[in-house]
Amino acid sequence: MSTGVLLIVLGLAASAFAAQKTLVLVDNWSIRETHSIFFRSLRDSGFDLTFKQADDGSLALVKYGEHLYDNLILFSPSVEEFGGSIDVQAITNFIDGGGNVMVAGSSLIGEPIRDLASECGVEFDEEGTSVIDHLNYDVSDQGKHTLLVADAANLIKSSMLVGDTNSAPILFRGVGMAADSQNPLLLSVLHASSTAYSFNPDEAVTEYPHAVGKNTLLITALQARNNARVLFFGSLDMFSDEFFSMSVQNANAGKQFPVSGNQQLVKSLSQWVFREKGVLRVGAVKHHLQGKKTPPAAYTITDDVEYSIEIEEYSEGKWQPFKADDVQLEFVRIDPFVRTFLKGKNGKFVAKFKLPDVYGVYQFRVDYNRVGYTHLFSTTQVSVRPLEHTQYERFIPSAYPYYFSAFSMMGGVFVFSLVFLHFKEETKDKTE
Repeated sequence: MSTGVLLIVLGLAASAFAAQKTLVLVDNWSIRETHSIFFRSLRDSGFDLTFKQADDGSLALVKYGEHLYDNLILFSPSVEEFGGSIDVQAITNFIDGGGNVMVAGSSLIGEPIRDLASECGVEFDEEGTSVIDHLNYDVSDQGKHTLLVADAANLIKSSMLVGDTNSAPILFRGVGMAADSQNPLLLSVLHASSTAYSFNPDEAVTEYPHAVGKNTLLITALQARNNARVLFFGSLDMFSDEFFSMSVQNANAGKQFPVSGNQQLVKSLSQWVFREKGVLRVGAVKHHLQGKKTPPAAYTITDDVEYSIEIEEYSEGKWQPFKADDVQLEFVRIDPFVRTFLKGKNGKFVAKFKLPDVYGVYQFRVDYNRVGYTHLFSTTQVSVRPLEHTQYERFIPSAYPYYFSAFSMMGGVFVFSLVFLHFKEETKDKTE
C-alpha cells in the first residue's frame, strides 16, 4: 500500500472515530452506575463517552473555533449553572453548528435546562411538578400516581424515531412539557393520556395546570433546519437500569409485562438523535434528452427529458440505497410547472416528462422532507429556449381557416377582376 493511500485510510478512520465523540454532563457520578445499561449500549455502538459534572470549571464545547464534540448528553436536570465556558447560549450555538443534543429533565429541573428548552420552543413545567394520571399508572406507584404507563398509542407514528411499537408499555416519572404548536420543527414523540395533567403532586390543584391531557408532552424532538437533532425527555428515570428491567402493569388494565419498553424506545431514539439512522444524502444528479446521455447547452420547449438522482440512506453503520415511493420532482421557474413522482430502483430515482411550452430559466428541484429523516434538498438550474425559426411547422392545422380565408380572398379578387373587365368590354361594344 502506498504512503498516500495509507494516509487517506488513516484520515478516514480518524474522522469516523472523531464523529463519535460525546460529552455527558451529569449532576453526580452515581448516574454512571444507575444508568449503566444505557451508557454501555452507547459504547457498544462506537461512541467515545466523556463524563463530566455539569458544574465542572473546565467544560468547553468549542476550542479554536472547532467543536470538541459532535454530541452532547445533558443528564443534569437540577444544575443551577453550567461550569466552564458552557451556558445556554453556548449550547444553542453548538446546535446551530450541527451538534446533536439529548436532554433529560426531572421534577427537580433547574433554570438552565428550562431556558435551553425555551430556546428550542419547548417549555418545561416548574420545579417540583410532575405528570399525574389517576387512571394510567403502574401498580407499584406509591400513591401519588406519578409513575405513568404509556402505551404505543401515545407514541408518534414514525418507526424511524421510535422503532417497533409492539413492545411493552413505557414507564415515565418526571416533569411535563408543552411545545409551540406553530413551530414546524418540533415533533411530539410521546404524549400523556387524555386523563393526565402536570402539577405539584403535594399541593391541591387551585389553578389551571401547565399542561392537560394529550397536550402534556413526555418526549419532544427537534430537527433544526441544518439537520441538527435535539431530544427533550421529561424523565431522567426513563434511562435508568431500574426502569429498563422493571415489570409493567397498568393499575386499571390488569395485563402485566415482565419488562418495560423503555430500553427499546431509548435505543431507537438515541440512534435517531445521534444520526445513526434517518440520514439522507444526494449522490449523482443527471438530466438529458430522452435517448441521449449528456445534457444539452439549453433545452427547447416541449422537449422530452429524463432526470435521475441517486439518494443514499445511512443505516446499520454504512450508506445504503434509499428505498421510497414518495420522492417528487418539481420543474420550477417561479412556481412549479411540472410535479411528478420519481420511480426508484436501487437508490436511483428517475422521472421522464415533457417540458412546458414556456421558455425561461428553470430548476430541477427535489425537496424531500419526511418525519424522522434529514431534510434532503437538491436543485439543478437549466435554460429552456423557444423554437428556432427552422423548427416551426410550415403548415399548422389550427391555422387552416386562415389559410382558406387568404386563398379564398385571392380567388375572389381574381374572379371579380375577370367579371369587371368582361363587363367593361361589353359596355364599350354596345356604345360603338
